[in-house]
Amino acid sequence: MLELRDAAISHQGQRLFAPVSCRIQPGRPVTIMGPSGAGKSSLLAWLTGVLPPGLLGEGDVLLDGHSILALPAHRRRLGILFQDDLLFPHMSVGENLAFGLPAGADRATRQRKVEEALARVELAGFAHRDPLTLSGGERARVALLRVLLSEPKALLLDEPFSKLDLTLRDRFRSLVFQSATHLPVLLVSHDPQDSIAAGGEVVQLRAIHQPGRIS
Repeated sequence: MLELRDAAISHQGQRLFAPVSCRIQPGRPVTIMGPSGAGKSSLLAWLTGVLPPGLLGEGDVLLDGHSILALPAHRRRLGILFQDDLLFPHMSVGENLAFGLPAGADRATRQRKVEEALARVELAGFAHRDPLTLSGGERARVALLRVLLSEPKALLLDEPFSKLDLTLRDRFRSLVFQSATHLPVLLVSHDPQDSIAAGGEVVQLRAIHQPGRIS
């Protein structure tokens, strides 16, 4: 379970939004809704340990009952999917996916896991493809696989559906939530359709202060 306790982000001594508390269990996603610039992405950055300088996180974050705030980013075991797929252009599709795999497995095992993952999202045979040759929907699926192959203990979604057209958006939403039923899932969005599709609990972010372009 992923739990936020009185989580808030401050800038120059002023909170961006009222503190948020929620408990997120597998199969019961939580959607934090709020307007652009309210601090949703900054909240996720704080959870993952990459909050930019000048912003300060408050409260606590627990994963399976243990606070993770003292851990470095790479040990928090939180996977995150962004608006942009962020695939490495100098790597093939398979190499992008292998990058997400935990260290330790031999080459044959890593290759098998990559191929099995691609087959699950109807991309069998795509391992040697250049990411730049993929459609937007295909790139989104590869980005999702790379996050899931890293074996996170919770999945964070930073409006990953917003740049897809309506048809692709609905299909990709379904794929994401079907693929992550075993994980706590926290989605931040300003699109009401996202919360409807996700189900689970909806938390409304109450903005207090929005300095400049903080998101």
